[in-house]
Amino acid sequence: MRQVAIVILAAGQGTRMKSDLHKVLHPIAGRPMLLHLLASAAEISPAHIVVIAGAQREQIEAAVEPLGVQVVVQAEQLGTGHAVLQAQEALADFDGDVLILYGDVPLVRAGTMERMLERLRDKDAPPAVVLGFRPADPAAYGRIVSDDNRTIAKMVEFKDATPAERRVNLCNSGLMAVKSSDLFTLLAQVGNDNAAAEYYLPDIVMHALDRGRVSAFIETAAAEVAGVNSRAELAAVEAYWQAARRTEVMTSGATLIVPETVWFAWDTQVGRDVVLEPNIYFGPGVTLADKVTIRAFSHLEGATIGKGAEVGPFARLRPGTVLGEKAKVGNFVEIKKTTMGPGAKANHLTYLGDANVGAGANVGAGTITCNYDGFFKHKTEIGAGAFVGSNSALVAPVTIGAGAIVAAGSVITADVAPDALAVARGKQESKPGWARGFRTMMGARKKS
Repeated sequence: MRQVAIVILAAGQGTRMKSDLHKVLHPIAGRPMLLHLLASAAEISPAHIVVIAGAQREQIEAAVEPLGVQVVVQAEQLGTGHAVLQAQEALADFDGDVLILYGDVPLVRAGTMERMLERLRDKDAPPAVVLGFRPADPAAYGRIVSDDNRTIAKMVEFKDATPAERRVNLCNSGLMAVKSSDLFTLLAQVGNDNAAAEYYLPDIVMHALDRGRVSAFIETAAAEVAGVNSRAELAAVEAYWQAARRTEVMTSGATLIVPETVWFAWDTQVGRDVVLEPNIYFGPGVTLADKVTIRAFSHLEGATIGKGAEVGPFARLRPGTVLGEKAKVGNFVEIKKTTMGPGAKANHLTYLGDANVGAGANVGAGTITCNYDGFFKHKTEIGAGAFVGSNSALVAPVTIGAGAIVAAGSVITADVAPDALAVARGKQESKPGWARGFRTMMGARKKS
């Protein structure tokens, strides 16, 4: 099996995004576009990955450095051919096949990359393989002209195409597979005598053809090679990704009541027989075990939800939340960095931060853990089977023992022993008839 190197072009200015963030780092499903592409590329185990960067290259370097990806700078943006040429030194000792991808075309699948490489290695030995697609509106894409629906008779940029060529609906995505022994030799022959005065990567196909070597193409769906150059295109690619993910989740055995209102992150894991009600948002880092129910208008991020647990409606689970089997988090409850044991409940209007809640414990409405003193965060421990009455404040660090009861309206500042009752509130007094006299007095004042 021949080795593979991947060159990703990411040197564009991205001016249409109107952003301080590099275009290829704008997220799809909570993950930068470039990292989506790198994850797919990693599935084919390339020997080298080189990213060509230009403006804001320090942002790209920071994003890919943890992945061991090499970044090469294209100081001047003189076209796609010129961009790929910047990788020549990085691949000087490489002998294999080179895949050329684009950082702003993030949804290309590993399977499509493998199909390109397989075609490159076919018996007819094409010098290059181009990934083609047929969009509903070919617009200004470059065209691929083929006489046999397999090989390329001509490739031409839209600006340089004749009216007849512009009527062809087979378009060039820009993605290519090329043998390393051919790539830089062919690039050296590319000129910039065209309408844009740029060095076009696709021109290598025609230079090879001039020497009697015929390149090939394969096709994929237009959505897979959708590019992002504006906020509107970013939203369109996000919508496509979300629709595809929803279908995958339902196919795997989950119920989405109104699918188009559920928003997944790139790494959301969903078990079987999960029920997702309308208007749910998943940020990164959420895992749902089997038989979980997430009710409407809930927001989850960085949370692990155990089998049979129930969340919401109108709940917010923040990073570090762990719900045990059949735990329940109800309406208007916020949880952060807290573990709730099996069967534990916080049904209404509660904030639990930096806490451990034992199995079967019940936290009443309006209860909060006072976990922050203005300088440091502190832990609250609530033992198994404990009952915390409504409208209680647990001032951390504090421990409520197993089986203990905290009376409603208490402010707990000291540990409560197991099976004890803690009451921490002002003494109630009752003055018979006082209210009647008060109303009489105030009514007289109002009339005067």
